[in-house]
Amino acid sequence: MGDRTDNRGHDHDHGSGACTHGHGAGTAASRLRLAIPLTLGVFALELAGGVWTSSLALLSDSLHVLFDATALGLSYAAIVLAARPASDRHSYGLHRGEILAALLNGLTVALIAAWIFFEAWERLAHPRDIRVGGMMAVAAAGLVANAVVARLLHGHHHGDLNVRGAYLHVLGDLLASAAVIAGGAVIWLTGWTLVDPLLGFGIGLLLLWGAGRLVRESLHVLMEGVPVGLSVEGVVAAVLVVPGVADLHRVHIWSLCSHIRALSAHLVVDAAAGRPTQSVLDDVNALLHGRFGITHTTLQSECSGCATDGPYCTPIHPGEERVVRL
Repeated sequence: MGDRTDNRGHDHDHGSGACTHGHGAGTAASRLRLAIPLTLGVFALELAGGVWTSSLALLSDSLHVLFDATALGLSYAAIVLAARPASDRHSYGLHRGEILAALLNGLTVALIAAWIFFEAWERLAHPRDIRVGGMMAVAAAGLVANAVVARLLHGHHHGDLNVRGAYLHVLGDLLASAAVIAGGAVIWLTGWTLVDPLLGFGIGLLLLWGAGRLVRESLHVLMEGVPVGLSVEGVVAAVLVVPGVADLHRVHIWSLCSHIRALSAHLVVDAAAGRPTQSVLDDVNALLHGRFGITHTTLQSECSGCATDGPYCTPIHPGEERVVRL
């Protein structure tokens, strides 16, 4: 057995390495606590307004807002779960809760898009008379409230799949409110009711595109994919330049969540270089964190290589024989 080093402490020493967002003022969690009741208020307003004005657009948009509130609640729950420490049962903690919530958010956005397509088709086939003035007033109030929620979440959605999912929900509803207002104005001026379902189709397409991207990125993390922007070959090439490193193999690179990148590998130390093993390991860890953002590493140091199949290593089931690629 070679020496092992695990720099899990770097997850806490470098702020970018944690998936938790804190609960103080200005954090994603605090912004979500403000956004959730505001979104529920918009839902109640648009539901009542839709019934009063007989506007199917407002009724469907209120359902959209209810999904938004659910997405925001899931986002907040995931942040709370990620803040819980590692345990004997969950040695990595609960950071993957963020990815699971993001996946669920993406799927619900896709369902919302399907609902909008269905409603738009129904409105094309069976136009209905509505109270246009009331519809526009309620939609305008919803637009303002959704803009406030989007502003609360803005700045927290770029590096976090979970908050991005919630932000996507809110932007979708913001667009839906704007479409309702625009459609109401056209109906008010021209009496052409087909503009409302046509706008609905456009909004549905935007939501479906965003949902597909969110689901794809979430599944990539859950499938232990190499983080986007990294390559095993690139990381290995950079590590081999470190003085004292002879080889790096059996390399695995994956993400725990949006912010934590992890790596495990076997590192062959060149004894002829005359450098202490710990010094070589420290330089490799510093390189991995500084250049590639990999903050959680487990390196097994060796005096001679144990692999002949390059940097990759395919895990095997108990009782199976490893197939070496020639």
